[in-house]
Amino acid sequence: MAMQLGYTMMTEQAGPKDLVRHVVGAEEVGFDFAVSSDHYFPWLDEMGHSPNAWVTLGAAAQATSRIPFMTYVTCPTFRYHPAVVAQQAATLQILSEGRFTLGLGAGENLNEHVVGGGWPAADVRHEMFVEAIQIIRDLFDGEGYTNFRGEHFDVESAKLWDLPDKRVPIGIAVSGKQSCAIAGELGDVMIAVEPKPELGEYFDAAGGAGKPRVGQMPISFGTDKDAAVQRAHSLFRWFGFGWKVNAELPGPSAFDAAAQFVTPDDVASSIPCGSDVEAVIEGAREFADAGFTHLALVQIGGDQQEPYLEWARNELMPAWREAFGS
Repeated sequence: MAMQLGYTMMTEQAGPKDLVRHVVGAEEVGFDFAVSSDHYFPWLDEMGHSPNAWVTLGAAAQATSRIPFMTYVTCPTFRYHPAVVAQQAATLQILSEGRFTLGLGAGENLNEHVVGGGWPAADVRHEMFVEAIQIIRDLFDGEGYTNFRGEHFDVESAKLWDLPDKRVPIGIAVSGKQSCAIAGELGDVMIAVEPKPELGEYFDAAGGAGKPRVGQMPISFGTDKDAAVQRAHSLFRWFGFGWKVNAELPGPSAFDAAAQFVTPDDVASSIPCGSDVEAVIEGAREFADAGFTHLALVQIGGDQQEPYLEWARNELMPAWREAFGS
């Protein structure tokens, strides 16, 4: 099955100028697409960064010419009002000349608590999320002025004055049956971080048949495997908690406390570490077998992107094309 290879602009581990430089390198190497996280905090203090994703993506759009972009993912319900997200997305689509997909998710306490609105129960967050998507879709339609009266959001006579020629596709992050139903009905793309075939089945049943599915997988490339494992443990020891846990933790110190019993061996067993291309291909094959059409790799370590990109050019890319035909 063909599956496209993506690059991740991990805003939690690099500053904005480096992120732009790295994605320019990813385009030159031949990655098929790029995704960007959209955080206010890193998961752990050791990661050390969290610049504004939208400003960074605007700069990246101007610095590149081919590679498509996606937010992975933006929460349109707390830090941003959905009407503002729609305007940002439309503008970025114009700047990138049609290369942008708006990836949306229901958010994490880690990032959204900063505006002081509290962190409601998951069912309330899903209600807010659906209203936000409806508002964004209405604004993308561009048919006069949008007025919206919802349980959680109001919009007064909003209109996007600069709409792109190509409508911005909307990707929706999923983790279970309820979110897959939302994505299948209201989204153009399914987004997930776990290679579970049932997610695609739920997505199909709700109207997602034939639509792209974008996954993400961390790796820790390095010619010294032990050093790669230690780096992965230092920066990604939070990774195995699952999104039901990740969405609730309030800050980096909470992630650090929750990960206190995670060992380097635990991390090495779940994240490909070192320079073995086949280990990466094996992990990626789980996503391909689950029906994913795109997979963005996260190279752990903001200061490790250049050697990773060189390895990707010389070793990963040929193996990927042979395995997945993209």
